Amino acid sequence: MGEDVRLRAVVTLARAMASAHTPRETWRAAALGARDALGGAFAALSAWQRDLGRLKVLVNTGERAPGEEEFPEDESYPVHQFPEITESLHERWAGGGEPHAWVQSAEGPEAARPHPRAAALRRRGRGSCVVAPIVLHGRAWGELYVARPLGAPVFDRADAAFATVLAAVVAAGIAQTERLEEVRKLAFSDPLTGLANRRAVDARLDEAVDRWRADGSVASLVVCDLNGLKRVNDTHGHAVGDRLLERFGSLLSCCGAMLPGALAARLGGDEFCLVASGPGADEVLAAADELCARAAELELGDGVACGVASTGDPIGPVTSARRLFRLADAAQYRAKAARSPKPVVAGRDGAVVRLADAPTPAAARDRRRFRDAPPPEPPAP
Repeated sequence: MGEDVRLRAVVTLARAMASAHTPRETWRAAALGARDALGGAFAALSAWQRDLGRLKVLVNTGERAPGEEEFPEDESYPVHQFPEITESLHERWAGGGEPHAWVQSAEGPEAARPHPRAAALRRRGRGSCVVAPIVLHGRAWGELYVARPLGAPVFDRADAAFATVLAAVVAAGIAQTERLEEVRKLAFSDPLTGLANRRAVDARLDEAVDRWRADGSVASLVVCDLNGLKRVNDTHGHAVGDRLLERFGSLLSCCGAMLPGALAARLGGDEFCLVASGPGADEVLAAADELCARAAELELGDGVACGVASTGDPIGPVTSARRLFRLADAAQYRAKAARSPKPVVAGRDGAVVRLADAPTPAAARDRRRFRDAPPPEPPAP
């Protein structure tokens, strides 16, 4: 392969990775670009999971063998089978050298060297492979793997040298994607609790309502107000108040996990919410009940005021996400005013729908009245 051809292949790979918008698109572009540049039939990209001591396959492209998925969920291999990617490889560049790709063959002299990769090649009908380490921020990140079928020309040293160059291009593309993902995370997450933020809630709630209108999947919103935060801040300081917010955020995340696909978020200050699409109204209420019970057991604070609105309840027409939010917000105010230890549910408390549908000034007056009202008398024995 001429130098001009290889240069064009490098440029093509870099452009493909630069145009990717998600990690999966980036991984796929990297593997496909390297496969084409090296004249391979198959390529894979794997990441080193240091905490688990495994190489996790992120993507398989090209002529996949039976059982190989494009984006496998659980294909991984213990790194002790591939020491090149760990200790020995690290030692190679720790002294100032550079990591280099290497070739493994299932045919010829190379095949006589015992190695798990040779056995894997033969098992999958492949004749040779070139493996290039991917180094990010001075550390081994993973590997790029390109293979040719049995009977095809075996990769040589020139191919390995070129694969090293391609791996450097791939590393730059992955670094860019990681930076973009971090920016997206900052844009849609709350820095204190790590939960989603109001921007993410607005987008997810719109999606949930659109889905409900399209196919009837129940859309639900749980709005929570953490009671007693101001008192904690005034008495113990804002650092302790922040720990209370973080602790409640963890509870919200835990209870939200009861609802598949639910989004746990901090709206701001002491207000939090859950957005769910799919689970029934009773399932959402059960998660909200659990949240109230756990919040009541927190060492600091005074529990949580929780309001629920769900298209699975009789709440009238829901033409937009805004109405669902008004209903859940009104239910939360009702719970706050009544000092309710359990969630208040729109459609199961007649006052909530009336409050949500009232003109804005009247609604504000009603909310103040609800908040300032004394707690209800306990039932007579």
